[in-house]
Amino acid sequence: MSDDIKDKVIAIIAEQAVLEPSDVNMDATLEDLGIDSLGLVESIFAIEEAFDISVPFNANEPEKSEFDISSVESIIAAVRGLVAEQSAS
Repeated sequence: MSDDIKDKVIAIIAEQAVLEPSDVNMDATLEDLGIDSLGLVESIFAIEEAFDISVPFNANEPEKSEFDISSVESIIAAVRGLVAEQSAS
C-alpha cells in the first residue's frame, strides 16, 4: 500500500512538472522540479482527489501549513500520514 502512495504522489508531481516519474528525485523540492505556486496548488488538489483526503495546506501562507512540502519525500510522508489518519477514523 505504501508503495502505491509513493508511486501515485510521484506520478502527480511528475505530471505537474512535465517530467517522467523516473526523473523525480526524492530529495528534490518542487521548485527544483520547476513547479510554481499554481502547480503546487494543482498538485495538492490532485493529491486530495487521488487519496480522498483533505490536505491541511494554505496556499497563501505555505510556510505556515501543517503539510510539509519541503521535498518530494516529505510530501509522500505527509500523504501517508493523512491516509493512515483517515483509515483509522
